[in-house]
Formats: sequence, structure tokens, C-alpha cells
Amino acid sequence: MQSRINVAILGASGYTGAELLRLLAGHPHVNIAALTGDTQAGKPIEAVYPHLFGSQLPALVRHQEVDFTGIDLVFACLPHGETQAVIAELPQHLKIIDLSADFRLFDPALYETWYGHAHQAMHLQGEAVYGLTEHARAQVQKARLIANPGCYPTSALLPLLPLLKTRHILPEGIIIDSKSGITGAGRSAKQANLFAEIDGGLSAYGVASHRHAPEIEQSLGWAAGQDVRVSFTPHLIPMNRGILSTIYCMLSPAHSAADARHVLEQTYKHERFVDILPEGIMPSTHQVRGTNRCVINLVADRTRGRLIIISAIDNLVKGAAGQAVQNMNVMYHWPEDTALMHTAMFP
Repeated sequence: MQSRINVAILGASGYTGAELLRLLAGHPHVNIAALTGDTQAGKPIEAVYPHLFGSQLPALVRHQEVDFTGIDLVFACLPHGETQAVIAELPQHLKIIDLSADFRLFDPALYETWYGHAHQAMHLQGEAVYGLTEHARAQVQKARLIANPGCYPTSALLPLLPLLKTRHILPEGIIIDSKSGITGAGRSAKQANLFAEIDGGLSAYGVASHRHAPEIEQSLGWAAGQDVRVSFTPHLIPMNRGILSTIYCMLSPAHSAADARHVLEQTYKHERFVDILPEGIMPSTHQVRGTNRCVINLVADRTRGRLIIISAIDNLVKGAAGQAVQNMNVMYHWPEDTALMHTAMFP
């Protein structure tokens, strides 16, 4: 167990990078040694994020300027499609937690289909571990390269994996209806993300074509022991952060909603960051805002045999930076909740 490590954050000028800085500021074993942000290179981080004023963090530089000799771990918060080429050039001594989608899909043909180009670092893909922490601790502990799960997949997989693995629900006909705050779209200037475009409205996007669908199906297929296809529709809702996923699935003939609840309660009874709420209390993004928690509840639908599951996470924390810190803690054998025990921000 190392008592202290030096960390570099690539892409620190984005929302996920800023959230990592917020969380790591309270981590007793981490020294933030380098920050990159190619479009903001040369600026102090507080010029990009004034809320970090006085944090005494290094200035932003281009990733080519970083001396990785004394760095132990890299958080890669770069855009999808760019990360793989950058990571391929990094020194082999580094541990890497990649928050992009570049190493999440293990089938190179599937990656090319969904991302429109061949993977540029397949020699690294074989060593990548899909870091849904609660279901991959043993692999995360030994890993050098972690593919941090996407935000939508995290909200769906945490409730669905135990139920598929135990055959309490059927693998056919799963519907995932998810709603996300605007930070999930990143910080780049886009017309669709302007205040006037999103305020007071709710819209679906990526309908039947969102890149998180194959990521979800990959893990569900592992749990079910067969190929799984889901109907996944994401929506953009005018709030800063949070994801609420409503999931519809069919119970196996031999099982009830009460049986499914028991499975989830037993699976997560010792987990610090996954809570199965009491009956009648429905998950809300307010319950998890600013935290690394996922809250889940489930009810029997009026349609016989159908189960409704609702889960909520903060897309920037459990859906990104928080889960990355959680994985780092596991990798270095520190208490898993180090720097992550935050109470939800309300209102």
C-alpha cells in the first residue's frame, strides 16, 4: 500500500476534470502533480474554474509538456476517440483510469461500428478492466488500465446485473428510459446546450442510436450468459447534474417483485455507495446530488409479471469522477470511501 501518490489529470478543464479536482482536494493520499487542458494551456486552473481559487494547483499545460517520470496514476478525461492514441504513448509504469469510452467496448468490430473508426490501441484493450467497482473489485485491484463506466450504464447496470445473474428477470424486453442533466453533454460550446435551447424543455436524443447502448448490453450479456438487447432512450433535462433511470423488465415466472428486492438488498447490503430504498420512497436526483451514491427502488407494475426499477445517480460523481476515485482507492488498497463520503447537496 502506497501512502501517497502523484496524479496527473488529462483534460482537467472539462466538467469531469473539475469534479475530480473537487474530490481529490480532500484525499489524504493524493498529490495533484499535473493538469492538462490543451485549449486552456498556460492558464491557472482558477482562471477556468473560479471556484478552485486558492487551491494551489498546478497550471494547465498541454499533455505533451507533462513529465510523467514521477507520476504514478493518470486520470484521462479526454474526448472519446482521442484518449486511445494519447494513452498508447504513455509510459508503461503508469496506472491509468480512463473516463472516456475508448476502452469500454471489448469487441473491436463493435467499437468501429459505434464510433466510426478502428480502435487505435487494441494492444491495450486486452488489459483494460471495465471498472464498475461493485462488480469488479478483484479485477480492479490488479489492473493497470481501468475503463471507467459511462454514466447512463452505471445507473442501469447496478440494479440490473444482480437480477439477471440470478435469473430473477428475463433478458428479453428490457427498456431503459433515462434522463440526464446538461453536464452529461460536456463543456464545449454547442447550440443545443445553450440556456435558451434547453430551459423549460425536455427532449430525447440519440434515440435507438446512443453509444451507451452497446456498453450496457455488453455487461448485461455477461450477467445473463447470452446476448442481450435493450431499448435505451436518453433524455436531456434542464438541470445541471443527475441521472434518473426508469427501467422496465419482466420477472422470471418463478419470481416476484419481493424476490427481486431481496436479491438487490442482499447484493448491496455491505456497499457504501449503493442503497436500496424502503418501499414507497422513490429515488430522486436530489438524494444523490454531489455524492458517489446510487439509490434504487423497485415496484411490481400493474401489468402482471412486469417490474419497474428506478435508480438515481449524480452523473459527474458516481457516473464519472467519483467512481474513478473509488476505483483508484481499490487499486491502491485504501479504504474505498476515502474522499467520497459526501452528504447530498439539497436544495
